[in-house]
Amino acid sequence: MYYAVWATDRTGALTDRERVREAHRVRLRNPGEHKVKVLLGGPTLDERAVAMNGSLLVVEADDIEAVRRFIAEDPFQLAKVYATVEVRPWNWGLGRPGGGA
Repeated sequence: MYYAVWATDRTGALTDRERVREAHRVRLRNPGEHKVKVLLGGPTLDERAVAMNGSLLVVEADDIEAVRRFIAEDPFQLAKVYATVEVRPWNWGLGRPGGGA
């Protein structure tokens, strides 16, 4: 099952985001014991497309609780970068890996 993860940074989180960003990126590429596979991801930007202000991920996992646990243990979450995180089941339509329309 696919899931979309939409996280919004707390106000003033940029310093903490930059401090733990490399650890966050390493973990997304190698989630360790978790059965969550990150397929797409990147920072969201402010309206001027200058400053990072959140994250958007598309992941594959057996269930939503696995995704929530994965996010709860992420360096950004542990450093309190995120003010809010929303996880939703997602039906991948266009651009699906392995083909499909």
